[in-house]
Amino acid sequence: MTALRFLAFLLLLVPPFTAAEAQAPVSECLAMAQGPGLVQPARYREAALEASQVRFTFVGHSTFLIESPGGVTIATDYSGYANGIVPDVVTMNHAHSTHYTDFPDPKIKHVLRGWNPQGGPARHDLQAGDVRIRNVTTDIRGGALGRVPDGNSIFIFEIAGLCIGHLGHLHHELSPAQLGSIGRLDIVLVPVDGTYTMAQANMLTVLKELKARIVIPMHYFRPETLSRFINGLSGTLAVDYKADPTVILSAKTLPEKPTLIVLPGY
Repeated sequence: MTALRFLAFLLLLVPPFTAAEAQAPVSECLAMAQGPGLVQPARYREAALEASQVRFTFVGHSTFLIESPGGVTIATDYSGYANGIVPDVVTMNHAHSTHYTDFPDPKIKHVLRGWNPQGGPARHDLQAGDVRIRNVTTDIRGGALGRVPDGNSIFIFEIAGLCIGHLGHLHHELSPAQLGSIGRLDIVLVPVDGTYTMAQANMLTVLKELKARIVIPMHYFRPETLSRFINGLSGTLAVDYKADPTVILSAKTLPEKPTLIVLPGY
């Protein structure tokens, strides 16, 4: 066998990095809920993660860089920047200038918009490597247009046994149907600005209904706004301030008491 033919044979044995939006596996999160510009490295890679770990880096505003044990990188509310790397997947919850871009890097494999430009709800259920990503749509305020149905998406990431929800630009409390479609959330990334999304008291109601073990605040613009949100917790969540914007979380080490993890940057 020539060297060229041998190389071609080896390539046939290597599976593609991601699976397109084909038949997704059964959702563990839903089943449990319903049962009884910069220099860019060729590949984003810090220290290897264990099979049960997920790495989160707060890029700022409502953008997090999420990395799976299998090396899949995701940028939430991507507006064109993700810590200087090209992620494998980007999500854009709402068509707002700081939450999306019309010009994502063409090297990004999957661009998931939380709204449907053709009208009606956006529908996503993507298996990318060891990550499943799906969405649940919510409405947004539309100014003079009034309430706009399905203008925002809550994206749910199922990674390493964890169910992670990014609430995006949530403008209203959730209906029983929406809560059922979301399912169990272990970790929730929540906007706490209190004005552009929804009042902090209403957002606290949403968190009580979601019952996540870890809450990570975002989209708060000023430290004073975050402090007001924390003061409104009334001891319902422990508060853990981190000095570094990156944290590694695992289903094995979820806190016994629901905890607000504050990462630097806003």
